[in-house]
Amino acid sequence: MAESKERLSTESWLMAGFRALARSGPQALKAEPLARELGTTKGSFYWHFKDVASFQSQMLELWETRAVDDITRFLDEEADPVRKLYMLGDISTSADPKHGGDAVEPAIRAWAQSNHTAAYVVERVDQKRLDYLQGILAELDLSNPDFARLIYGAYIGMGTLSAKDGTDNKDAMSTLLAALLALRDA
Repeated sequence: MAESKERLSTESWLMAGFRALARSGPQALKAEPLARELGTTKGSFYWHFKDVASFQSQMLELWETRAVDDITRFLDEEADPVRKLYMLGDISTSADPKHGGDAVEPAIRAWAQSNHTAAYVVERVDQKRLDYLQGILAELDLSNPDFARLIYGAYIGMGTLSAKDGTDNKDAMSTLLAALLALRDA
């Protein structure tokens, strides 16, 4: 799908990269196929990025920012830990189609199996997310670290399923969180 003939931004290239990764895997993260998708030349790619490695690095940085930092900043505005947990559940089951949709995270995780840089970023994102989730759960007096792993594992698994079947996981995640909160109130 070609973009308009307006000058492409760095973000336009990065979004094209996420869509290509989700659709075709890491082998699609090269200047020529991305330029073709955007209806432009490789020269435009190299105007924005030093090389393919730099492009891939910026993709991973943007994914980390959007997948962790932007979300935690938003959630930190909510004082009630129950609402914060449900908000996190809603966010975790909502994927931006412009950014590649539900298939992006599983594609990044698959990429991390064969790319050390991607693996390092995924590991860092996982740890930040688990730490943040454990913090919310601690506020709720649910201090067993297995709870955070269960929620996070469900998130990763549901995302992988949604990438395949397109099923919305909001209700499933909400049910899991409600069951966990019921343990606290029992």
